[in-house]
Amino acid sequence: MIEKAPKVKLSKTNKTIANIVTKTSQLPVFQKIEKEYLFWDKIKYLKSRTFGVEELWGITKFKRNLEAQFGEIGLEYKIIYYHASNLYLHQKLHYLDFNFGAGLQKEQLLSDLDKAQYLNNALMEESIFSSMIEGATTTRIKAKEMLRKKTKPRNKSEQMIMNNYQAIQYISENQNEDISLAKLYEIHQIVTKNTLENEHIGILRSTDDVHVMNEITGEIVHTPPKHEELNALMESFCEFFNSNPKENFIHPIVKASILHFLIGYIHPFYDGNGRTARALFYWYLLKNGYWLTEYLSISRVIMETKTQYEKAYIYTEIDDMDVTYFVHYQVKVLTKAFEDLKKYIAKKKRQQKDLSKFFKIDGVNERQAQLLFWLEKDSNRFFTVKEVETIFSVTNQTARTDLEELVDKGFAKKIAVNKKSSNYWKGDNFDVLIP
Repeated sequence: MIEKAPKVKLSKTNKTIANIVTKTSQLPVFQKIEKEYLFWDKIKYLKSRTFGVEELWGITKFKRNLEAQFGEIGLEYKIIYYHASNLYLHQKLHYLDFNFGAGLQKEQLLSDLDKAQYLNNALMEESIFSSMIEGATTTRIKAKEMLRKKTKPRNKSEQMIMNNYQAIQYISENQNEDISLAKLYEIHQIVTKNTLENEHIGILRSTDDVHVMNEITGEIVHTPPKHEELNALMESFCEFFNSNPKENFIHPIVKASILHFLIGYIHPFYDGNGRTARALFYWYLLKNGYWLTEYLSISRVIMETKTQYEKAYIYTEIDDMDVTYFVHYQVKVLTKAFEDLKKYIAKKKRQQKDLSKFFKIDGVNERQAQLLFWLEKDSNRFFTVKEVETIFSVTNQTARTDLEELVDKGFAKKIAVNKKSSNYWKGDNFDVLIP
């Protein structure tokens, strides 16, 4: 648990405090507080020649309340707000706006083959890490092999990953649609299939025995709203998701972050709330034109910073429902995920040199060249038709044709697994045939 902040006690008048806020906004200590959007537990360790730590906190709270944008979500007493005038947040949002939508087109960043591969890799990574956040135990290698080869999940962890993968595919296909309670229930059904009791899948919880616990101490860190309130809250949630009027406009990334927070805070389902929240965050950004979101592994960054993720929830609730803490965290996650994508693309571009010799082989297409590259790199690797279909987002027949042509040319050999399926391995004469 996080220490609660002291109650703000400022002896000066509001007008005097407002003058202090204006004069001190350029001081390094206050710039640090706003740039990192610090809570009391960090502010109390800061040094200032002019102000005591409680004064630093008091002036910070006064400034934030003065510039807050209030928003009513759900029932009248469920009020949240965020600091709409934070300069540092606007700078970060502009960076994401430019790189996630208007400033960068798919064609400039990725070729057609790249798009298929990067998209498929991102979907798998997101599915795996969103499940790991909720306790799934497996390795990325095993999980990716299951998704590529479309094999049946062997345990609950693999089922969670498969469910998340299917949920993201569903969202990708329906990204331009509005959300409704029915669609919300459908998302929950997908992410909890075969991992939750059937009577709890795709319905709101009907009891109040669901709490968010500290995994180490067992202490209750959050008690969600009463189950009687859930229907009204989620109806309001859907309305909030679907509308963004000009007179009360909220930046889409800010709003996606608020939507993410709300699912975690309201906890409308018995289980699967975190996976549903991250799926809806993903959906809202895609719906609002942030196409690059589809190529990112957001949950991998969250997994790496899980403590910060949990604190962002607690800071918001403990500090009068100031969701700016959560928004700042989500913006950092998106920025890190984008930087990671750029590194991944640069790595793949460097690999293009190694691929070039395969592209030069007569009668070999881009997909087949990539398959040959992987076979040369790992002699223990094999492919199935389903796997190739998934990797390159092509039809079953196209995948089969690609593999059979490699067999005909001697680059691969076909070994039957049963009467219906076969594995395609590196051919016996592979090293002789490759120039």
